[in-house]
Amino acid sequence: MLTNEERRVYLYEGEEHPTIASTVQAETPLESLNLNWREKDLPERERTKHVHRLHPYLGKFIPQLVEIFLRKYFVPGQTVADPFCGSGTTMVQSKELGIHSIGYDVSEFNVMLCRAKTMRYDSEKAAREVYDVLEKTRLATRSSGCLPGLWDIDIELLETDSQYLKEWYAPQALQELLTYRSLIEKGGYTYTDLLKVILSRSSRSARLTTHFDLDFPKQPQTESYWCYKHSRNCQPTTEAFKFLERYSTDTIWRIKEYALVQTEATAAIIHGDSRTSNIPSVDGVITSPPYVGLIDYHKQHAYAYHLLGLEERGDLEIGAAANGSSQKAKRQYQQDIAAVFANILNSMPTGGRLIVVAGDRYNLYDGIADLIGVDLEAVILRHVNRRTGRRSTEFYESVFVWRKR
Repeated sequence: MLTNEERRVYLYEGEEHPTIASTVQAETPLESLNLNWREKDLPERERTKHVHRLHPYLGKFIPQLVEIFLRKYFVPGQTVADPFCGSGTTMVQSKELGIHSIGYDVSEFNVMLCRAKTMRYDSEKAAREVYDVLEKTRLATRSSGCLPGLWDIDIELLETDSQYLKEWYAPQALQELLTYRSLIEKGGYTYTDLLKVILSRSSRSARLTTHFDLDFPKQPQTESYWCYKHSRNCQPTTEAFKFLERYSTDTIWRIKEYALVQTEATAAIIHGDSRTSNIPSVDGVITSPPYVGLIDYHKQHAYAYHLLGLEERGDLEIGAAANGSSQKAKRQYQQDIAAVFANILNSMPTGGRLIVVAGDRYNLYDGIADLIGVDLEAVILRHVNRRTGRRSTEFYESVFVWRKR
């Protein structure tokens, strides 16, 4: 019987012949997969194709990685689950391949984003709604200060009790964001999740922060500063409308691009804790769990929670940065991740696979596999050359292939 170490697939250096996702089949040997894509092998425009860049999101895995394991281990008509669905990569790619999917997340923002990405749109209607709310925002904020003949909205009366919003936005930017939000609420639109994603993406860019630190800015930037991104002195932004305009056009283009490859496969997105949720029958799992002590996913999108009034459930996050990476935190992380997979295994057939992509720097996943009683089929170690956010050090992640006994 092979040991865990003997089951590990060699670490490829990515020098030649990286794996092309569309060529992978069920018969493709794991040993032949080279997942260490370089920029020239897998440029950003491919990693962020269509709706995958509908909104920035830290900690997501790239769609080509998901596609490879969907093609190898699943067939159209089956159902794959992602108990940590995050920005929806598994669901989006599954719909491309005709595979049903179900995703769970404790973050209301993540659920909203996933639903917006996987929705089947009437593209022309979606475009009309996006440009309608944009034009009404322009009229309301750049004319006499009201919106005559439409709704009884006076932008001078739009206020917020959120201290966060007052601190992080210049008056004009906040006025434009609040107007857009009010129009979504009163407009009778069909695709409100899509409009809220545009609003959220715009509010991220319109914050009083430096251009080079949009991920986790520590305090509002209200004065000019030396910008490392542009190599010049820059001013903090004072408006939001230019972002609403830019992202409206980009969003319409992206959902139209996705419509060209989207199948009729279903994607169910559940706002719930996958440790305790009642999970229906699924054929397997593809997921990238949160890493221990690395990211606070609710704080990542704090602007959206304050602007959209989303429910905060950060206390349910597994491996949150706020909990650190002490021995106690690592043990709790193992127990929580094991609870998720134990729950979902109850809904899987014998022989079903769990594909788990994790940065296992603390070697926690062999212990998790032991806790849930799965067989280790292989581990592929890949060098992550490109990833969202700034990194100055080498980074590797493991792809665990487990089978239900």
